Amino acid sequence: MSAEAAIHGEAHGHDDGHGHSPFLAHHFDDAEQQYDSGKLGMWLFLVTEVLFFSGMFCAYALYRSLHPEVWTFASQFLNETLGAFNTGVLLFSSLTMAWGVRCAQLRQHKGLVICLAMTLGCAAIFLGVKAIEYTHKWDLGLLPAGSYESQYLPGMHHSGPSSWLYVLSAIPALCVVGFGIWYGLSLAKGDKQKSEVAGPLLVTALCYFVGVGIGLAFESAEAGEHGDVAHAVAHTDGEHTVDGHAGDAHAAAAGGDEHATEEHGEEHVEEPVADVAASPAFQSEELNKLLASPGETTMVASAAEEAAQVAKPGEATEAEVDQRGGAGLFFSIYYCMTGVHAIHILGGMIVLTWLLVRATKNHFNEEYFGPVDYVGLYWHIVDLIWIYLFPLLYLIK
Repeated sequence: MSAEAAIHGEAHGHDDGHGHSPFLAHHFDDAEQQYDSGKLGMWLFLVTEVLFFSGMFCAYALYRSLHPEVWTFASQFLNETLGAFNTGVLLFSSLTMAWGVRCAQLRQHKGLVICLAMTLGCAAIFLGVKAIEYTHKWDLGLLPAGSYESQYLPGMHHSGPSSWLYVLSAIPALCVVGFGIWYGLSLAKGDKQKSEVAGPLLVTALCYFVGVGIGLAFESAEAGEHGDVAHAVAHTDGEHTVDGHAGDAHAAAAGGDEHATEEHGEEHVEEPVADVAASPAFQSEELNKLLASPGETTMVASAAEEAAQVAKPGEATEAEVDQRGGAGLFFSIYYCMTGVHAIHILGGMIVLTWLLVRATKNHFNEEYFGPVDYVGLYWHIVDLIWIYLFPLLYLIK
């Protein structure tokens, strides 16, 4: 039997007349039975994965219903732009994975290698962006309950690389060096099969740093935006105005006494107070009457303190949440859910690498493409879970 006939026979379930393909297990009658059994097993595994994540989703729903103010406060620290970008990356990776399954069915080995490499690259970009998100929060002290020590101040945003980022990037950097050496040696020796494996893996490792660069760019843009806002707020507070309304709270309480304003001028510079007259509390009829009675200075002063708290709800909420450690609860759930999801991404990358090695050896064809399809199902489930995580954690306030 010629080599071409042997290959043709293997692809259709025959191996030199013995009735079995080298990829057909002996306890199966044919390739179709093997494929159906493998797919059933994969679906059973995915059911356990869904149940596993469902427990975390239930914890999320329970704690959010019990502490809605915590979620309102803590969600402001999440970068919706990075979350949306990662969502798009994972959706594109699902497309490349599905395309890879089709290439395996059509015996398009080069197309399968390219699709698997693109899926690996998207996964690496996702992890690079996630590394920026994590290290940014660690720098601000936004940690799980028990370790939560918020150092956040309005307008405070770290846009530069963190020391934690170098720790997380150590293994990808070693992968770049290792795969680069392997790829160079494979080309020097003329080993086509190994170079087809080492090349995509090298690109995958580099894609992690592409994700890091994209994450830093988005964080820098947000830091610049918040910096402009903080500068505008500081400039406004320096003039004792809120939303363009001029006036000093103490001066208003004293009936426009200039001496009182000068006497408390340093206090305002050191600790600016929001314009009480422009606050919602001072729009009420009762407080307007108090302002018209200069003798009621004590009552107006206490009302001014209350109105200042109303004018700055974010800071009051932050102090309240920090006292209870509630934000630590939010970030415990955040790190648990997104961290476990990232671990699933890493697991998927390991299996995709295994598929890539087999694809370079032309193991898949129209009769035997089950492993590619099974891994594709797993990858789609991982992407689907993120599609739920993104709005629940990032978008719903």
